[in-house]
Amino acid sequence: MTYIFDLDGTLTDTNGLWAEVDAEFLRRRGLAPTPEYAREIMRCTFVSAAALTKRLYNLPDTPEELMAEWENMAARHYTDLAPLKEGAGAFVRQCAAKGHTLAVFTACRPTLCRAALARLGLLDLFVHLVFAEELSYEKWDPRCYTELCTLVGAQPAECVFFDDSPDNCAAAAKAGLSVVGVYDAHFAARQDEMRNVCGRYVHSLQELVR
Repeated sequence: MTYIFDLDGTLTDTNGLWAEVDAEFLRRRGLAPTPEYAREIMRCTFVSAAALTKRLYNLPDTPEELMAEWENMAARHYTDLAPLKEGAGAFVRQCAAKGHTLAVFTACRPTLCRAALARLGLLDLFVHLVFAEELSYEKWDPRCYTELCTLVGAQPAECVFFDDSPDNCAAAAKAGLSVVGVYDAHFAARQDEMRNVCGRYVHSLQELVR
């Protein structure tokens, strides 16, 4: 089996970081995030988030400049501070020991993802690192997971996908992957939805460690 893990909010406790980055980025420009913006940007890849932000706030910056600023703001957190969520390290190591093929599928920037996984001692356990910004579709689109399975060399029925986002979990399930939802405080209000769309829903990956 191929086990595919989201990073932010699933393996690492970093969803809150991006909310802080978004708020600080806009404060620097005398702006504030609206509830609609906060909701939409969580569904975006890094590239589409930059395009969305530029369009909604009519910013003079290029999307590339926005992404560079966000990445610089988040860099120290990923390289020095970002913690694993409860049970994440133990469960990933357990899956590797059992011979499963492991992959990360994330909307995080490649440099930040690699830095965090390396510091946490997990990078070498993953056979595949797939970045959503390199695919043709957003993570909430089922076609994204068909493309993902092709990249990791497995059929959807041979894959187990772990994520904290109800939208991503629903899309992966629709594409035919087995889905394990992982609780994150950012989506606390949508736990019933997670239970409905996921084959299994856990409060932490520690529940899966044997």
